[in-house]
Amino acid sequence: MPTAREIMTADAECVNADETVKIAAEKMARLDVGSLPICGTDDRLKGMLTDRDIVVKVLAAGKNPDSCLAGELAQGEAVTIGADDDAREILRTMAAHKVRRLPVIDGHKLVGIVALAEVARALPDATVGDLLDALTTD
Repeated sequence: MPTAREIMTADAECVNADETVKIAAEKMARLDVGSLPICGTDDRLKGMLTDRDIVVKVLAAGKNPDSCLAGELAQGEAVTIGADDDAREILRTMAAHKVRRLPVIDGHKLVGIVALAEVARALPDATVGDLLDALTTD
């Protein structure tokens, strides 16, 4: 069974908690991604910021993306996966938290991101089908 380290996208870029949402959106556009990990000055993961968060929690709420900080949108403890956790654990975590992307950590250091598409390529179709069912049902 492959591990997160084997199937992740390495070198994930963060948005710093003290950077503005506008900077985060610019990074997302440059990287062509829909989410970024939020990292603190202590290099610890603070949460995930999605393009949807920007639209709903900033723009639709009338906040200014030039002054709203990414860290303000981090909610509670981030859902993560350990670098050496296997694909079964990735699936369990994704299904339990209904997420399609997980930051991969080694100790407290962010080492990558594992996405549903990467898990799908690494596992048998039936297993992926079960995950999709878990993600799309209430």
